Amino acid sequence: MRPHKKKLAFLAAWTICAQSRAYPQNTIEQFQPLVEKAAQRIVIAEQVALAKWDTGMPVEDTAREEQVIVSANKAGESRGLDQASVSNFFRAQIEANKLVQYSLLAEWRRVGKAPDHAPINLTDTIRPELDQVETALIAELAQTAGIRARLSCPTDIARAVGKYVSAHKNSFSPVKAIALDRAMAAACTS
Repeated sequence: MRPHKKKLAFLAAWTICAQSRAYPQNTIEQFQPLVEKAAQRIVIAEQVALAKWDTGMPVEDTAREEQVIVSANKAGESRGLDQASVSNFFRAQIEANKLVQYSLLAEWRRVGKAPDHAPINLTDTIRPELDQVETALIAELAQTAGIRARLSCPTDIARAVGKYVSAHKNSFSPVKAIALDRAMAAACTS
């Protein structure tokens, strides 16, 4: 092979390798808004747990859970999203939220009290916040539909969650990190 052809072959191979290395990082960045919104929902779970501590309400609220799923499906349908994938994603969000609630309530029971806090109104304050996060999650599901269908999605999601948790390690407890993994477990459609 002539020297200039060797250089061209090397440049072509190098470009392909460089692009394949850049692809996952770009995908991880594309997943960050979705991960951040799921994390925001998990942070709100602490407020939900405090409200349930104050009122004695159980963590399980199947009627509310079904209402969230129906609402998410309707919103997802208007954005062209598959109903089954939206349902699975939001069921994972709910399960992650309950994981945090159960963990916090058990911790507070062990020490005999919840942290000091102002009264929290679950219906008038927290649920509207959760509804706003739901809207943002639907938008991100639509935005990431293509990359969520890739075979590399589970790995990319795990790395995106890892990046978020690492960046927020001082404010994001291990339980919340596990919950975020659970919340994102149903994000992929492949």
